[in-house]
Amino acid sequence: MEEREFFLGWQITLPGAAKRVWHLVERFGSAGDAWKATEKQLVALGGFTAGGARELVLRRRGVNPEAELALLDRKGITFLHFGDPEYPEPLKNIFDPPPGLFVRGKITGNDSQAVAVVGSRKATRYGLTVASRLAGDLAGSGVTVISGMARGIDTAAHRGALEAGGRTIAVLGCGLDVAYPGENAGLMEEIARKGAVVSEFPLGTRPEAWHFPVRNRIISGLSRGVVVVEAAPRSGALITADFALDQGRDVMAVPGNVTSDLSRGPNRLIRQGARPVESAADILEDLGLERLFRPEEREAPGASLSPEEEAVRKIISSCEPVTLDDLVDRSGMPAQKVLAVLTFLEMKGIVRQLPGKVYSSAGRRQTMVF
Repeated sequence: MEEREFFLGWQITLPGAAKRVWHLVERFGSAGDAWKATEKQLVALGGFTAGGARELVLRRRGVNPEAELALLDRKGITFLHFGDPEYPEPLKNIFDPPPGLFVRGKITGNDSQAVAVVGSRKATRYGLTVASRLAGDLAGSGVTVISGMARGIDTAAHRGALEAGGRTIAVLGCGLDVAYPGENAGLMEEIARKGAVVSEFPLGTRPEAWHFPVRNRIISGLSRGVVVVEAAPRSGALITADFALDQGRDVMAVPGNVTSDLSRGPNRLIRQGARPVESAADILEDLGLERLFRPEEREAPGASLSPEEEAVRKIISSCEPVTLDDLVDRSGMPAQKVLAVLTFLEMKGIVRQLPGKVYSSAGRRQTMVF
């Protein structure tokens, strides 16, 4: 067998245990030599107990890397080991990179310019709208959007990127033949066609709680920066942000309503020094990626507005300044929807908020098209 097959064998034998695999490779010199090691050698060189070495050998005997590789080929799944030229370069530089990745779709060189958009599974309408818009604007500017395909913010980010015609990568905490959550099976297929779905867990692996913190280091590792949209104080999104800091990635956060528990995570990150994000332009500027904007977009004198945004803009321009209550009454939209619309009008430089929740036109000072 070749080194690729040996790495595949270890990825199946010790799923989600990158540190243990790298320990064996370091001790024995290669994945192949570690795979061939006897129980005695695993004890003497590998640092295993006698019982641990015996268990590892038994598990190893149940894996046929060549047959597994043939199965992956039949299912249209690629296995990239650490030494493969197509293995993502950003992942090579983190502390414990996955020895191998299972990939549906294709990872390209352009994916090195990637941003992760993550957040709560129980997101508010505001959070979902922000995540979708940010992801769409990033994807439309040539940036790959990375997330974990979970409910809520992750799903909104993937869909926003796809609707903008851009690339997105989903990192799973289960095997690539397992759609989790189940309602995202169609989304998973679309991501695989237009981007990539990746996992370090072998086929058939069901989602378990410990898998998700493990996969979060890959989400941040593939990215230039991580944007947290909404997150409770104890959430996977904040774990991803911690990994990002450890990996030397930028951490950014969308400010939220101080009365919402889902705003406590991002607001805390901002207090700790994370860049506050109000638009994709903030993200691109922070990462030095402004050049990815097309010149005609940067110089556009007007912004593309949704029907709801145009309705609110007209109300403000006809009777400015105007209170939030007046906007709700005049527009006929729910207060939460009006607040979300106002947020994006502020992002686009069309509206500004004055003290006392009063809004007025901000003039033509926008620099990009949303």
